[in-house]
Amino acid sequence: METIYLGIGGNLGNRLENINSAINLITKNIAKPDKISSVYLSEPWGFEHAKYFTNAVLKLKTDKQPKDILQIILAIEKEMKRNRTSTGYQGRTMDIDILYYGNIIIKSENLEIPHPKIEDRLFVLLPIKEIDPNFRTPISGKHIDTLILECEDKSKIKKLHYGT
Repeated sequence: METIYLGIGGNLGNRLENINSAINLITKNIAKPDKISSVYLSEPWGFEHAKYFTNAVLKLKTDKQPKDILQIILAIEKEMKRNRTSTGYQGRTMDIDILYYGNIIIKSENLEIPHPKIEDRLFVLLPIKEIDPNFRTPISGKHIDTLILECEDKSKIKKLHYGT
């Protein structure tokens, strides 16, 4: 069993309902999360959009392989009406990213683990710190506090008082 971290978020539709639906589908198709962060409200990252995103991070254990998890999360996104295009960042009902999969490092055309943008995104780092305050990245061994201090993301982020 590997410990994995999944980032979930979206800015279209009923955002909080979508977070709950994604958690339920992940529980059903991958594994029940050991920990779920609070939901964070954040500005769109990398593009302009009128609606802010809701984001959360899940920590779970699974025996499923990374490529299988990727297929499952793509199916969940599709079920949740995610429309993927090749034209960069855009609004979406749900985005699910494999942030970390144990200490495994994968770089392929379809999958990169750890997710390559983690250290640039406070909306991922803050929820990781919340659910695992002693977290260290498998690549550099940096502590989550160091990652947060070094992050250049200045986006507005607000922790919502909402339990999942």
